[in-house]
Amino acid sequence: MDREKKIIQTSIIGIIANLFLSGFKAGVGLLSHSVAIVLDAVNNLSDALSSIITIVGTKLASRAPDKDHPLGHGRYEYLTAMVIAVIVLYAGFAALVESIKKIIHPQTPDYSVVTIVIVVVAIFVKLILGTYVKKTGEKVKSDSLIASGTDAFFDAIISTATLIAAIIFMLTGLSLESYLGVIISVIILKAGYDILMDTISELLGKRIDSELSKKVKSTVVDSFEEVTGVYDLVIHNYGPDRLVGSLHVEVPDTMTVKELDKLERQIGDKVFQETGVIITGVSVYSVNTSNYESAKIEAKVREVCGKYKEILEVHGFYFDEVEQSYRFDVIIDFDIKDRKSIYDKVVAELSELYPQYKACATLDVDMSD
Repeated sequence: MDREKKIIQTSIIGIIANLFLSGFKAGVGLLSHSVAIVLDAVNNLSDALSSIITIVGTKLASRAPDKDHPLGHGRYEYLTAMVIAVIVLYAGFAALVESIKKIIHPQTPDYSVVTIVIVVVAIFVKLILGTYVKKTGEKVKSDSLIASGTDAFFDAIISTATLIAAIIFMLTGLSLESYLGVIISVIILKAGYDILMDTISELLGKRIDSELSKKVKSTVVDSFEEVTGVYDLVIHNYGPDRLVGSLHVEVPDTMTVKELDKLERQIGDKVFQETGVIITGVSVYSVNTSNYESAKIEAKVREVCGKYKEILEVHGFYFDEVEQSYRFDVIIDFDIKDRKSIYDKVVAELSELYPQYKACATLDVDMSD
């Protein structure tokens, strides 16, 4: 079954389960005057709506690329997740307001054995549903399904809390309903906030997944003996199943254009086969192969940079004998506010050590692991 069909199938199962739970909880909550159960029912209803939105987003995201959107419409899925987050936040806010009203104007709940049984059933249904939806979401790389699955686990926790409150009331007569409603509301708000922030991060362009970046780099280095290093890996996310990227490779300065052209094409094919990432650009750092002076300067560059713990990496070194210059890229930790000052210190020290050569250093960006 392809990705789109699997997401839609899982969402439909979620809709049916949540509508079933919402109807039963709403009925029980109203009959027993339990604000916590009624709010739980509303939360289930919002979950069903979220699944409907997930289906719509998936259908929009699967549209073929066109002239205006040559890389497809995959980011519709992130917009879908954002809409779901807003719905969850609204549900949480509405539940919070209602719970506070009940604290100010309390209403005694009326539980029964039937109420307890339904809450217990709801807990098990949500645990099973949450496990299934989340695992499916991880398998097909759907943020919306992962969010729905995580939310189902929250629902199970909420229902468990409701069950405990009901048992406490039946045994002691102490009503914790309204206060539990406040706790439930905060949990819902937190879940909505997390979904929203994750989605915004995806749309802004968050850091490449560490495992993916390491796999891309190792695939290139292990597959091609000419390549001695892979750097500046950039991967753009145009949807969960469409990753487009570029990278730099270190290769001997003796390679011809013909050899480089062949190598770049092979790298693109190999990375796509192994990781699914479409490599649209392969740039090169040439490595000195026959210049003794270059080895001495490179060693000194690395020694000077090694004095600064803020410097994460030095790469792309090349000594140009004709131009009487050497160039390299230096990556400084993002946590350092004044990265430029460290860069200036490195360049100044190297210029003092080798006044006869021009130091062409680039302050690079920490794009990937």
